[in-house]
Amino acid sequence: AKCQCKLPPKDRTNCGYPGISAAECKKIGCCFNASTPSVPWCYSPKQKKVKKVCPNDPYARINCGYPGIKAKDCTKRGCCFRAHPAGVPWCFYHRVTEE
Repeated sequence: AKCQCKLPPKDRTNCGYPGISAAECKKIGCCFNASTPSVPWCYSPKQKKVKKVCPNDPYARINCGYPGIKAKDCTKRGCCFRAHPAGVPWCFYHRVTEE
């Protein structure tokens, strides 16, 4: 994603080797910008900001536990717990959304 390459030159982390071409740099999943001398031109993209959310739709839940799991055992696994409605998992995985 282009916005992940918008980094101030001082924040760039080298991602390649001296003399790497723009095409080669992009092929390995890095950003290329040769407009600033004496900083890496091929650099690592910014990490995507992601947020973990518990899905609201009970029918979209992906089971993360077992029948009768307790809330504290569920959250220990890093999952969401909602003891309703019947017939769907009460302990379920987060969904990750990009911010």
